Order: sequence, then structure tokens, then C-alpha cells
Amino acid sequence: QVQLVESGGGLVQPGGSLKLSCAASGSIFSINAMGWYRQAPGKQRELVAVITSGGSTNYADSVKGRFTISRDNAKNTVYLQMNSLKPEDTAVYYCNADGTLATMKAFGSWGQGTQVTVSS
Repeated sequence: QVQLVESGGGLVQPGGSLKLSCAASGSIFSINAMGWYRQAPGKQRELVAVITSGGSTNYADSVKGRFTISRDNAKNTVYLQMNSLKPEDTAVYYCNADGTLATMKAFGSWGQGTQVTVSS
């Protein structure tokens, strides 16, 4: 009922930058938190950054000072600006959102994932 579509992944050299986007669509009444998670091969999915509807943010220690999460509430879109990328940032990045549907039921949704590869 809620679709999350990510874009912006790709191959980048160490020290480079990428910006991920995730747009939510469907019968949405409101969205609470939107966030980015990542999963590297052989590892568990981990939180990268999250932002509330009010703009409060939280980051994994490993990305603080390098990544910035933001959102456009009017577009139901969340962004992740990634700077000073390192090879250890290589992973599939997933968008997540939770909120309330137009039917007043709660929802929680995941995107399909976008690959980020940091390599020379």
C-alpha cells in the first residue's frame, strides 16, 4: 500500500560523494520517521540515519560528520547525502518509512534497495 522507490546508488571512488533519494507513494495520511539502512555482504542490516517528521536526526557513529539525512515532507521524500565515502560504506542501502495510511492504519515499509560501491 506504500511504495518506497530509491535512486542514486552507484560506483564511486574513495573520498567521493553520492546522494540517495527515496520517494514514498500510496495512500498515505502521514509519515513519522524515514530512514536509511544498509547491509553489506555477510553482515546484518544496520541503521545509517533516521529523521523524524519534525526534523530530528540520528546517525550511526560510523557515518557521523560524513553523511547528512534530510527530507521534503511535501514530496514524501528522504535524501541521504554521502561525502568522504570509504570502501567500508559499500553495501545495499535500503529506505524505510513508517506512518499512518489514509485508512488510519499504521504502516511500515521498505524500499527495494540500491547498491553503493566504493572502490578505486
